[in-house]
Amino acid sequence: MMRNRCLAQAIADLGLGEWRRQLEYKGKWYSCLIVTVDKFFPSSKTCSVCGEINESLTLADREWDCSGCGTCHDRDYNASCNLEYAALQFVGGS
Repeated sequence: MMRNRCLAQAIADLGLGEWRRQLEYKGKWYSCLIVTVDKFFPSSKTCSVCGEINESLTLADREWDCSGCGTCHDRDYNASCNLEYAALQFVGGS
């Protein structure tokens, strides 16, 4: 979003705490549930297939192979799968 020259200044000025407050406010306004996870939740380090945590993963590693099941993960996609699973667990989904 910071690459968008129309929004970059507004996003840079907006603190993350205010961003979260606005999301929660809008969620209540539109009757949506906003689920948050702990900031130390290892979403990109946890294998979304078997659940093994890769402690040696660094920010420079964009793809990694799970030592438990051998699945090749894209860091961002894997994190999104883990966050979706955490949200579903929160609301009682599968």
